[in-house]
Amino acid sequence: MLDILEITAPVFVLIGLGYLAVRLGLFSRTMLPAMGAFVVRVALPVLIFKSLSRRSFAEVMNTQYLAAYAFGSLLMLGLGMLWAWRWRKEGLEGASLIGMGVCSANSAYVGFPIAVQVVGPTATVALALTMIVENMLMLPLCIALGESGGERHTPFLRTFGRSLLGLWRNPIVIGIVLGIGFALLQIPVPAPVSKAVDMMAGASAPVALFFIGGSLVGLPLRDMLVDVGVVTFAKLVLHPLAVMGGVLLFGPIDPLLAAGAVLLASAPMLSIYPIFGQRHGREGFCAATLLVATVMSFLTIGAMLWLLREHSPFRIVVP
Repeated sequence: MLDILEITAPVFVLIGLGYLAVRLGLFSRTMLPAMGAFVVRVALPVLIFKSLSRRSFAEVMNTQYLAAYAFGSLLMLGLGMLWAWRWRKEGLEGASLIGMGVCSANSAYVGFPIAVQVVGPTATVALALTMIVENMLMLPLCIALGESGGERHTPFLRTFGRSLLGLWRNPIVIGIVLGIGFALLQIPVPAPVSKAVDMMAGASAPVALFFIGGSLVGLPLRDMLVDVGVVTFAKLVLHPLAVMGGVLLFGPIDPLLAAGAVLLASAPMLSIYPIFGQRHGREGFCAATLLVATVMSFLTIGAMLWLLREHSPFRIVVP
């Protein structure tokens, strides 16, 4: 148990430092957007490019992984929307927001810093493959469902297509494409550039965790504990289990890569969840859910690490 704590504790210490820095006024909340932009637009794409460009194309394009992660995420999207529609009497707009909360993980900011400590460099390949599923399938799908159910009733296919067309401007997608291109063509990265890439990539995890901590300051938690609890449980417990089921269904997958998939899915929902909620007038609920899920993930991720190590029938063994 202590070895699991050694993995999770540093991550949440950095999150706590970010929270205290903003809470005590040592770091302005207005600086957080720039910090988050640095991670998403610079450090993370460089990290992904670094890992993919140094591997073979066969390692990079793992269709079994993509199918397993997509299966788990689509299953949770469907279950989340069904719960919202059947029990909460939500329309398509509200149901899609609930579905996004339970199927889209904060894989880059929280999942990756933990996964890299457990499975090493393989975590970056897992992150890149997860980003393909999230950016090219899950987020466009959730956005299209929400927009088609909103006041304007934008046609689903039009919104989904528009989301896909906008991917060419996404730095993470650019990093994935360049990394796959270098791997496919076996292009070597010059030594000076390689060292600069290493330095930049190393900034991704700590800056991301500090940003998450600062972002939690001031998030509301009012009379919505039941809904928040259901979405939090579904995201932190059911989503990684669904991905684990996908691994067993579409495997065999390299054990370290499979463990990376489960750990990335174990992260709380994406940090911009309240921004999506604001588009539908539900930012308070989304912000409260993000706060509770981030705090509770300290316990659930530790439990998932134990499961990966001790539950041998899953055949996902973390060294």
